[in-house]
Amino acid sequence: MRRQTLIALGVALLLGLFAVYLGNVFLSRTEQKAAAVPDGMTKVAVAAVPLDYGVEITPDKIRFADYPVSSVPPGSFRSISQLLPMGKRRVALRPMLVNEPILANKVSGEGQGASIAALLPDGKRAAAVRINDVSGVAGFVQPNDSVDVLVTRQAGGSDAQVTDLLLQNVRVIAIDQDAKGADGAPTVGKTATLEVDPLDAQKLALAQQVGQLSLVLRKPGDVQDSTVATTVSLNDLRYSLYGGARYPAAAVPYRPTAPRTTVRRVGPRPSPVVRAAPQPRTSNVQIVRGTEGNSYEVGDYGS
Repeated sequence: MRRQTLIALGVALLLGLFAVYLGNVFLSRTEQKAAAVPDGMTKVAVAAVPLDYGVEITPDKIRFADYPVSSVPPGSFRSISQLLPMGKRRVALRPMLVNEPILANKVSGEGQGASIAALLPDGKRAAAVRINDVSGVAGFVQPNDSVDVLVTRQAGGSDAQVTDLLLQNVRVIAIDQDAKGADGAPTVGKTATLEVDPLDAQKLALAQQVGQLSLVLRKPGDVQDSTVATTVSLNDLRYSLYGGARYPAAAVPYRPTAPRTTVRRVGPRPSPVVRAAPQPRTSNVQIVRGTEGNSYEVGDYGS
């Protein structure tokens, strides 16, 4: 009985060791297959979790996905050492979804934090303008929205005001000091930071000195409209009020008349000219009735 027990324990031990060996072989092959890159494919770093603006990128928040070599996005990272070299930190500069490739223009530089300057593309500038609850569309303008910029000013030294279309399709980088705007809740700010080129930055600086700026919110992806009037005056308001006519049919625009001038004569009045009444011209008409004839005098009193 004791011998049979020892034999059973030995067989069980051998079967257990064999099972462990098969498990190790299976796991090793699975790992090798997962680590192997198919022909024509390469590994690209993607977001393993949603990344918001300012979130620090750590190894647990990224993973590597297979991408065709011919379709690798520019600025992508192919290893953890490229993305986080020597343990230097990076933060997200743009919101990224799960499985979205992590690109160089979406993260900060090595060891740097979130900065507005890092959000600017090449050749662009960040210009801040003053806004209020009206000119800022009641706080509904959020970072990453596109807006048109209007300026209201006095026209040519007169008291009449005009509104000019200054810039179209300008991206908003931040409202006040908030460049995130993730919740989408309206926030009334005092300044808006816009992404413009150097010339447009000069226009914004000058426009703030000569008039009042207003932001007009655009639909995402809306193309720039070249037919929009660049200047609107009071005459254009009359055009809209009267339904397509510059002035209504019954309304005549007020035109001031020149004052009448009274000329007084100096000296004695000339004596009036007396004209003689015209003398009537007369003629004789003879009428014969039977054997008797009568003669009549007819006068002409025409004027």
